[in-house]
Amino acid sequence: MNSMQSIFLGVLQGVTEWLPISSQGQTVLVMLNFMRIDPSNAISIAIFLHIGTMLAVLIKFRHDFVSMLNRDSKLLKVIIVATLSTAITAVPLLIIVKDLLVTGEIANILIGVMLIITGVMLGVQKRMGNSYRTLDEITTKDMVFAGLAQGFAILPGISRSGTTITVLLMCGIKQELALKLSFLMSVPAVLGAIVLFDVWSVSAVAMSDAIIMVLSSLIMGYLTMSVLLRFAKRVNFAIFCVSLGVLTLLISQLPILLN
Repeated sequence: MNSMQSIFLGVLQGVTEWLPISSQGQTVLVMLNFMRIDPSNAISIAIFLHIGTMLAVLIKFRHDFVSMLNRDSKLLKVIIVATLSTAITAVPLLIIVKDLLVTGEIANILIGVMLIITGVMLGVQKRMGNSYRTLDEITTKDMVFAGLAQGFAILPGISRSGTTITVLLMCGIKQELALKLSFLMSVPAVLGAIVLFDVWSVSAVAMSDAIIMVLSSLIMGYLTMSVLLRFAKRVNFAIFCVSLGVLTLLISQLPILLN
């Protein structure tokens, strides 16, 4: 991997992380099909890229994180519940991912299927419409559901933001608050994934390239966060995800068809 590839991956992560499409799915697809990085390293690098966008969230919502230093904070309580619930689904799925992603073809098929699932979930959410519950009205059950759903984002192709926002909206939470909670929930989830995937041991990336990836994803993620959130409310990402998932499945079958 060279510096230009590192910058490209960082920029791709910074842009797609805020949209209800899988940033991990997109970066893994690029690494598998264009950079020829093996699936195991590609997954770890994709997780590592989240460090930059996680830092962007910490900077953007720094006042909210400071408010959570108060142990009586309602926001702190809901984030803790969501994080514990995330571990229930994420840890077992992590074991499955490590066991199954042994070839690029299997990885591509999994990504395609998960992108389609994400699109279907977003389509269901849109049909149900928006609701207007506030932070004080959020229940423990709401955050358990959101946390369990977030755990599935350990699978490449499942959009973490798309999944959590969909579940929160289905629970009747105000759209602006659902977006905010989804971002805040990402920080402990990313930290946990970094530990579980042991991304620091990835041999395919030099330290200089790792720094470039983090900085580019941080800068691009922070600069595009507000803009992309506004666009995300207008664009039909359900159709986009399903179409991209189908295309991914077709591409994964090309080697078979050509033989």
